[in-house]
Amino acid sequence: MRAILTYHSIDSSGSPISMSQDAFARQVAWLAKGRVRVTTVDDLLQLPDDVDAAAVTFDDGFRNFAEIAAPLLAEHGLPSTVFVVSDHAGGTNTWGGVPDPGVPTLPLLGWDELARLRERGVTLGAHTRRHCSLPTLTGDALTDEICGAASVIETHTGAPPVGFAYPYGRVSDAASAIVERAYAWGCTTELRVLRGAEARARIPRLDMYYFRDSGWLERWGTARFNYYVKLRAQARHVRQRLAS
Repeated sequence: MRAILTYHSIDSSGSPISMSQDAFARQVAWLAKGRVRVTTVDDLLQLPDDVDAAAVTFDDGFRNFAEIAAPLLAEHGLPSTVFVVSDHAGGTNTWGGVPDPGVPTLPLLGWDELARLRERGVTLGAHTRRHCSLPTLTGDALTDEICGAASVIETHTGAPPVGFAYPYGRVSDAASAIVERAYAWGCTTELRVLRGAEARARIPRLDMYYFRDSGWLERWGTARFNYYVKLRAQARHVRQRLAS
C-alpha cells in the first residue's frame, strides 16, 4: 500500500490542522522502524501498489516544521516535502488578512529558513501565492496563483518547486490543467491511498489529523485501517457537500 501523509502544524492547540509534538514523535518513531518505506513523493509515484511506502508532506510552511518536525525526521533519515505559500513566507497563516477562528495564528518560515531546509534535503513545493480557493479564480489570476508561486520560490531559494498542493484541497478543472503543465505532480486532500497510476495533477493524500491517536497509523494496510480511511473519506465528503 502506498500513501502520501499530510501534516500542517506541530502544536498543542488541538485544531484540525494541528498535531501534538508527542503524537508526531510517536508516528515518526513507528515510520523509522521500517515497516513502511518512507521516500519522496517523486519516488513514491514510481512504486507499485504492493510496496508498503509513504511520503511525508507538510502544508503551509509553519515555523514549527523547522523547530520540531525537520530535526526529528532528519534524525531518522526520513525525507519530507513542505508546500510553501510564497507571498506569506515570513508572515503568518492569516490568509487574506483574516484569521481562521478554528485555527491558531502561527508564524510561517521565512526565505532564509526555507533555503536552509532545501540545502539540507527537504523538498519544497508550492501552495499558491496567497492560499486562495482556486475554484473561485479564472484566467490570469488563476495562473498567477499557481505559476507565480513557483517563480517566487525559485527566486528566493535557488530552485523551482517540483510539486504543488491545492489550498483547502479545492480543485477545478482549470486549476488542475495549469498544475499539470507547470509541475510534475499536484496533491489534493482527497482522503485515500494511491491506486495504480494516479492522475498526476490530482494525487490523493491521508490527513494525519485522523491518525493522531495511538494505534491507528500502526494498523497500516490492514482491513481495519482501510475501513477507517473509507469512513473518514465519506464523512469528509458529506461535510464538504453541506458546506458548498
